[in-house]
Amino acid sequence: MEALRELSRNHTLGNPVRLGVMLYLLPRGRVLFRDLLKVLEVTPGNLDSHLKALEKAGYIEIYKVIADRPRTAVRITEKGAKETGEYLRALKEALSLIPAED
Repeated sequence: MEALRELSRNHTLGNPVRLGVMLYLLPRGRVLFRDLLKVLEVTPGNLDSHLKALEKAGYIEIYKVIADRPRTAVRITEKGAKETGEYLRALKEALSLIPAED
């Protein structure tokens, strides 16, 4: 039951879009804003508000990169990677409490 309490306490990762951002970032480390838009299929304003919430929680850093033109990039922080891993472990534990259907 501790896993359920842990899941309910993390309001940041409890949101599907924010969890999607973190799951996409976890193996990659950093991505461009436009790539997140394509993968998550959300509006730019919606994604921006979710990224700000993740940044405020210390899970990501948002910065500019210069290529052919300035672009917004997102990088996962150590805290973000650690807390996402803990959240996923708690989710897996909570799912294991559900009896298998025959």
